[in-house]
Amino acid sequence: MQSHTPPPPYTQPFNFRRWIEANAHLLKPPVGNQQLWKNTDFIVTVVGGPNQRTDFHDDPHEEYFFQMKGNAHLLIWEKGSYSRVDLREGDTFLLPPHLRHSPQRPEAGSVCLVIERTRAKGVIDGFEWYCARCGERIHRIDVQLTDIVADLPKAYEAFYAAPESARRCSGCGAVHPGRDSAKWLEEVAGRAG
Repeated sequence: MQSHTPPPPYTQPFNFRRWIEANAHLLKPPVGNQQLWKNTDFIVTVVGGPNQRTDFHDDPHEEYFFQMKGNAHLLIWEKGSYSRVDLREGDTFLLPPHLRHSPQRPEAGSVCLVIERTRAKGVIDGFEWYCARCGERIHRIDVQLTDIVADLPKAYEAFYAAPESARRCSGCGAVHPGRDSAKWLEEVAGRAG
């Protein structure tokens, strides 16, 4: 596993653009994100593209997005329908707590700064997978996030490794394609406004 160049100590300023350049090799799939500091009040993460997901995050707190380079979008699942929030280069966005969202970063080399609150013990994040055809929730995993870079791949893999029967929609019978984001996004595209 490649290590990242940590920023200088917590109390010292550093050149953020140089940090991104030095860690660009880590801002790519399969994980694509790096946390700047550990054990602080905020989870400050730099996320690179391409990164296309099939899950929706249920964050108990607000999330702040600053799309520094390239473009991305958030698929939103709310009140039974999909919508889309475009994040163009230079855009900033504050996502309310518990709004189900699926960050989509189709552009290679795109970079987004995401800031979240550190989770207190007992504050749980949810990761949900929905049917692209009818919108029924297929699966949910609850996670006590302690290390966002390490914890997310484990949550995803638990769903992806599940048998087809666990990914079958109880509403319409369609099977969620798991990690095949291209297939899932193609199906969702017609439903997202």
